[in-house]
Amino acid sequence: MMNTIFGIKNCDTMKRAFKWLDENGINYKFHDYRKDGINEKMVQQFVDQLGIDLVLNKRGTTWRKISEEIKLKLDEESLIKLMCENEAMIKRPIFDLEGYFSVGFSRQDQEKLGGKLLK
Repeated sequence: MMNTIFGIKNCDTMKRAFKWLDENGINYKFHDYRKDGINEKMVQQFVDQLGIDLVLNKRGTTWRKISEEIKLKLDEESLIKLMCENEAMIKRPIFDLEGYFSVGFSRQDQEKLGGKLLK
């Protein structure tokens, strides 16, 4: 099974993650939402593994443009559909490390990933 990183190629956080993976000699496959697509099954897997609050990017402009009234009406199924239609609403990067899922690339995230990948 291959390590996979999911996201959008031109995202600054993604670029830092690519650099870190390359510098540490870690083999991975990149799945670009915009080029390779995304579907509800994939997003549901992220949500099942990580939880909706970790997967949904509430800091981005796409989410902030949605009215509070509409946000209050969104259930998990609706949010998953919305993320499929607006891939920028999915936090980046999401890692699938042979079945271990992780989201984000803060220092803490790097340490956790390093513990899983740099053995």
